[in-house]
Amino acid sequence: MFKQYRSKADFKIVYIREAHPVDGWRVPINEKQGIEVKDPKTPAEREKVADVCAVKLKISIPIVVDGMDNAVEKAYAGWPVRAYIIGKDGKIAYKGAPGPRGFRPKEVEQALKKLIE
Repeated sequence: MFKQYRSKADFKIVYIREAHPVDGWRVPINEKQGIEVKDPKTPAEREKVADVCAVKLKISIPIVVDGMDNAVEKAYAGWPVRAYIIGKDGKIAYKGAPGPRGFRPKEVEQALKKLIE
């Protein structure tokens, strides 16, 4: 979707607090896959985790990092994952359901198409 629409929309991933840090709420799938991320305590640590994530997952969408106050996460109810489309007027044009079960890329794409047409 990013590759197809990046000339018509400004895409960003906002890296928020770590959902399943090894020193917090651990999940078996992370252990099975060898994902061991400590909960970042500083902005620099959070930025480093976001950078490693981008490299390991081969993410080409620009990533911005939420502050340690988690202001973006709180304002947009972003934990653990959620998709939004913000219109040119600065208002929310699409708000996806909380993920991961509510993360529906096809639904996001339909909303984006409708907005840019």
